[in-house]
Amino acid sequence: MTGTERKCFQKYYPSDFDPAKIPRGTKSGGPKIVQRVMTPFNMQCNSCSENIYKGRKFNMDREKVEGEDYLGLKLFRFHMKCPKWLSQISFRTDLENCDYKCEQGAKRLNSDGEEGVGIRNFGDVKDSEDVLDPITLLERRTKQSRREMKAQEELEGILEANSGKEGVDAIGILKAEEVLKNKIDEEEEERMVKELFRKSIPEAKKIQKTPEKPPIDMKRKNEQKERFAGFKLVKKTSSLSYPPATFSSAYLSDDSD
Repeated sequence: MTGTERKCFQKYYPSDFDPAKIPRGTKSGGPKIVQRVMTPFNMQCNSCSENIYKGRKFNMDREKVEGEDYLGLKLFRFHMKCPKWLSQISFRTDLENCDYKCEQGAKRLNSDGEEGVGIRNFGDVKDSEDVLDPITLLERRTKQSRREMKAQEELEGILEANSGKEGVDAIGILKAEEVLKNKIDEEEEERMVKELFRKSIPEAKKIQKTPEKPPIDMKRKNEQKERFAGFKLVKKTSSLSYPPATFSSAYLSDDSD
């Protein structure tokens, strides 16, 4: 309903409208109290097969069970709606067995998702005859024994895993991993140093073989060229003939005197 429809004050009534023909609701049972309650067991809706798990919270109508009590204690009935199909589901307290009884709208399930032992369809309150059937009792005992054996195997597996973990020295393993990591880091550093040293040796040899030539001063070269422009260069020869040296006797005689 929109806001304009809610605020509309003029309603249409047909000509044959008779308010006396409108059915009036009647309250059944005692006064009901809305209470936030968790589901006490796993259940499955009969209308839509929706699974409702134990511990799920619902706003339920609580009422007192009229005409019944247990050792002077009151019994209560709870009404809830299926979250998917909105069908009515009800269950009540069972103080004699310290449990709850399902009454309408769903069927009780055990922890494995199957119908539990002694579960009734919630339209049938009286006990069924097949509960006393020995074959049915044998099947239930077999299922129970299989369930216990499975739980025992799982427990043994958990205990074995825990015992294996207790024998492992976690601190020693961590220390060994740290030492191994440090050793790998040192080897990696040593390898990198050797590789760098190996690359640096050929480069040094190359530098020594090819020394750098001094840069040519072009300005000075041009000045020298202009200075000696008018001179003719003669190539010097090494084979020059000079007369042999001779000493005259006059010089000798003078010396002797």
